[in-house]
Amino acid sequence: MVDRAPRVRASELTGRAWLNTGGQSLSWSDLRGKIVILDFWSFCCINCLHVLDELRPLEEEFSDILVTVGVHSPKFEHEADPDALAAAVDRYDIAHPVLDDPELKTWQDYTARAWPTLVVVDPEGYIVAHLSGEGHVQGLVSLVRELAEEHEAKGTLHRGSGPYVPRPKAEGILSFPGKIIAVPETLRADGAEGPTYLVTDTGRHRIVELDSGLERVLRVWGGTSKGYVDGPAESARFNEPQGLAVLPDHLRERLDYDVVVADTVNHRLRGIRLADGAVSTLAGNGVQRLLDAEGARTGDPNVIDPDADPRTVSLSSPWDLVWSETAEAFVVAMAGTHQLFSFDPASGAVQVFAGTGAEGLQDGVADEAWFAQSSGLAQASDGTLWVADSETSALRRVTFQGDAVSVETAVGQGLFDFGFRDGGSEDARLQHCLGVAVLPDGSIALADTYNGAVRRWDPASGELTTLARDLAEPSDVLVEDRGPEAEPLLLVVETNAHQVVRLPIPREAQRVDEGASQTQRPPSLLAGGTLEIVSRFSAPTGQKLDDRWGDPTQLKVSSTPPDFILDGEGAAQGLTRTLKLNPEVTDAVLHVTARAAACDGEPGGEIPDHAACHLYQQDWGIPVKVTGEETDERSMVLDLRGVN
Repeated sequence: MVDRAPRVRASELTGRAWLNTGGQSLSWSDLRGKIVILDFWSFCCINCLHVLDELRPLEEEFSDILVTVGVHSPKFEHEADPDALAAAVDRYDIAHPVLDDPELKTWQDYTARAWPTLVVVDPEGYIVAHLSGEGHVQGLVSLVRELAEEHEAKGTLHRGSGPYVPRPKAEGILSFPGKIIAVPETLRADGAEGPTYLVTDTGRHRIVELDSGLERVLRVWGGTSKGYVDGPAESARFNEPQGLAVLPDHLRERLDYDVVVADTVNHRLRGIRLADGAVSTLAGNGVQRLLDAEGARTGDPNVIDPDADPRTVSLSSPWDLVWSETAEAFVVAMAGTHQLFSFDPASGAVQVFAGTGAEGLQDGVADEAWFAQSSGLAQASDGTLWVADSETSALRRVTFQGDAVSVETAVGQGLFDFGFRDGGSEDARLQHCLGVAVLPDGSIALADTYNGAVRRWDPASGELTTLARDLAEPSDVLVEDRGPEAEPLLLVVETNAHQVVRLPIPREAQRVDEGASQTQRPPSLLAGGTLEIVSRFSAPTGQKLDDRWGDPTQLKVSSTPPDFILDGEGAAQGLTRTLKLNPEVTDAVLHVTARAAACDGEPGGEIPDHAACHLYQQDWGIPVKVTGEETDERSMVLDLRGVN
């Protein structure tokens, strides 16, 4: 039976509209008798997308007693657009009801503090669990079974179909395409006239080669259903592939593939041999990369055995990749861990290239920098790597001086700052950019996705301008070289219009100022002085804390700006921390990471030999405001896994 504290009734579900219900609004009376998981998500958030995939087998196994309700509480302004949300529901094949919560009313009613947050409600309408982050499915299976047994016995469990009603989809030659690259002339499809392009047809889980007119498919790798299968082009399967890169000439002569694919939801890098279409796995074991229990204790998750078979290494949502002449390896935007990885195709070595794994915007040497869901990469002629860092709405650059690798920010302020404004570094704003390309003059073109625009950053002048706008979520850009007699054009992947379009590169860019914005998420109001951070964790049924080497829990706390915390920052064991706050700083963002390691075993007993162990981790970026009011918060409870 589920042990509960005093029972709390679930608040009503309020928002602008419902999707996937056939136009019907849902209330708790409509859901009575079902076990309900409220999934608070935003479609920009990679961790939220992971949870969507984690929940699918759970929804299938318990389809007659369990209803998932997605509560879409947006971070970015664009995510509050109902058409953009509808497109995201289609793109990610969401097969459960979704509440559009643009003003974060339901988010606040359930005191959510992070994307994603899961709230479990029993068949009588009472909250039984709060879970933050991803990786909770095993515990959810146990909890659902316990609730089903309890409420079957009470007669309060109602079996039968749920309220989900599928939506019709409108697509074109492509379905939610992601990234594009040019095919070298010697590797084009037989009979192709003029240049051809490889595009990840992400919504159909395949890679296609388009003709020069961008309207005819010449070759296809993969099928229209998701999966993971190597082999011939027609039987191979991918799962929401994104980035593409061509192997350098000198390596294509030695290796048995020509193109590397970031097979995002399969958490793998795949290879394609264009001559016969054969698909192979190059790196990744298909298991999403998380810190293991040892990493939780040592705080060093970034060491990967360079001699390991690359197909045994865990990756996490690789989103894009580019060949780096300086690094002599592919650099991979590992969106799921907020890092850049490297993959050396000659040796097979996979390594962390830059980023600690903390989500945020912090410059410096590579192994101390922070990224936030990096999703686009391009290499300049001088070897500089340009990075579209989507969750910070930032353009970053990675530079090389000898053996030193450093990260700098060209445009961007932080996790909660965005907008549509041209100008210099301090004033310019982007909104969740996904793609980047180097223009012939050395300036940088950006797919400014949530602004529906293509922007241009000029490193020489330090100015951001606008090249084009009114596009439907552009996700990638590519310069089309048309030879010495013609001006180059820009190819833009227009994801929500299901197409690739050609645009001229204007000599005179627009100047736009539609303002700077911050997330609609209200800041937590603090009394000031000190703040106690408490992360609640309850191991799932059948697991216990792994205390064989001491305390298996850890809190890591920092802030933006750094001087907001006078005492108490850093990483230390335990899930409780008291911070001393700077009285001169009133607006800040707290960055908190909670970790707990648990293994299969019963409370009070020994952990069996060879027991499966699990790491629970969540990162919070929490905007806060110090008011000085005694009635405001002096403690903050963050649920890593709280069960009532």
